[in-house]
Amino acid sequence: MRDDLSALFVADGERDPHKAAQRDLKRPLPKKFYKDVSVTPLHEGFGLALDGRPVRTPARAPLAVPNKILAEALADEWRGQGERINPATMPKTRLVNTALDGVAREIDAVTAEIAKFAGSDLLCYRAAAPESLVEEQNAAWNPILDFFREEFSAPFICAEGVIFVAQPEASVAAIRRAVAALAEGKDGALKLAALHVMTTLTGSVLIALALAQGRLSFDEAWAAAHVDENYQLRLWGSDDEAQARREARLAEMRSAHEVFVALAE
Repeated sequence: MRDDLSALFVADGERDPHKAAQRDLKRPLPKKFYKDVSVTPLHEGFGLALDGRPVRTPARAPLAVPNKILAEALADEWRGQGERINPATMPKTRLVNTALDGVAREIDAVTAEIAKFAGSDLLCYRAAAPESLVEEQNAAWNPILDFFREEFSAPFICAEGVIFVAQPEASVAAIRRAVAALAEGKDGALKLAALHVMTTLTGSVLIALALAQGRLSFDEAWAAAHVDENYQLRLWGSDDEAQARREARLAEMRSAHEVFVALAE
């Protein structure tokens, strides 16, 4: 594969997909140089080939995933490129690159970073008013907290406003164990990378884990993460830039969830 292509997928720490897309627009994008994209058996999984040449990650490792379903999803991103190759339109490929080149080498650190959200999770900070918003938060968030209390023996303390409230150490530890369990096995780095995206985009490891555990549907998880935002939108409306940012986050979240689901197939 051409040497100038790998640099396009090097992560720079930007977690807002809309800002990342704007940044990518400033980069010179290489012309599409291939015609055929194929899925090929590779080691104990599947890789991609462009005109018969294997695709590699930015760190030059083989771009390999555990099953053909996910490999075909990656291939579709490459097939969908226009005259130029634009990584902003290839979220699954970017996530897999991150998993293979970064997360796989830092499993414990990434696990800890995700689990850290449990100490100040979105679901634990509630509005005092108006009553309609309080009711919406309770309806969306209480069942999730109930799930972790009942299934993981992990109760969480809720507070009004933004004043920090310390969570029980046992509850935070239970969440860390749940995250670490997802990181086990040959596809652990990929699952962890997907969970990291879902956690950072929602601001809630509890929402992300509930989605990963099948306790929430994708739409339910997205709605739960945006109770406050949706309430404000109904009051004040939105502008084009804010809507574009939200749509970019939604696409990134959906892509991460699809990767997670594909790994279970």
